[in-house]
Amino acid sequence: MDAAPNFFQHDEAGSAKMTARSLWNRFLSALCIALSLLTLVPLVSIVFLVVKNGLPLLSWSVFTQLPPGAGMSGGGFGNAVIGTALMVGLGLAMSAPVGILSAIYINEYAPASGLARTVRLVAKLLTGIPSIICGVFAFAAVVMSTGAFSAYAGGVALAVLMLPTILLTSEQALLGVQSAYREASYGLGATKFQTILRIVLPDALPAIMTGIMLAVARAAGETAPLIFTALFSQFWAKSLSEPIASLSVLIYNFSTVPFPHQVQMAWTASLVLVAFVTLANILAQLAFSKKH
Repeated sequence: MDAAPNFFQHDEAGSAKMTARSLWNRFLSALCIALSLLTLVPLVSIVFLVVKNGLPLLSWSVFTQLPPGAGMSGGGFGNAVIGTALMVGLGLAMSAPVGILSAIYINEYAPASGLARTVRLVAKLLTGIPSIICGVFAFAAVVMSTGAFSAYAGGVALAVLMLPTILLTSEQALLGVQSAYREASYGLGATKFQTILRIVLPDALPAIMTGIMLAVARAAGETAPLIFTALFSQFWAKSLSEPIASLSVLIYNFSTVPFPHQVQMAWTASLVLVAFVTLANILAQLAFSKKH
């Protein structure tokens, strides 16, 4: 006669515990969502300010004209757009092959070797080095040896910045490829080189491209390394061995002058730079996304 009441009491106690646990889980889920939305506030505010202040001067003419002189109106920053694209392209051409090939070696050929551990350690240390140090290195290695500021020197500085990001993200992309793919390839008689070239790299390519785009986004917005290496130019680029303009340095120069038009143009250049990085990321994701 006493068993039934005890059973219902236990059932009610279990239900109360489940209800309390469910409420606690809902509270924590709501808290995580709220904190996630909170992290978007700085990003949204920055984008809003850049669009609001940069949109009024945005027109096709800013891409085809040279920067205006002090206190003058009109003009554009076409030379800075070209200079940024050239130096980022040079840096990518120097860093991407080295970073990807290094990642292949330390992940596929000798993952537990002393050299692999050293490369990983150095790459992680380089990601935390201030960008101005990379600029000083490129200044000493290229500018002082050639005796001139140049787009080449700027490309070297950006390559040093991009290399550790590309290497580490490429290694993680290769680690993400399932071992079963490699084993199946070896079982069919493929060599290690053939397996890497035809199986591993195609599967890891989307993640590798994501890492490359992250490196490009960082390099495109750097100012200090380019001041030390490429300096700036008010004219169109005629050679890669001479000073060249860049969007980041133009933004820095124009944002510190007491002329409203130049400050407004710095906002417009910021908008163009943000749009360039965003568009590059979107196109890379569309072009190299996995097809299921």
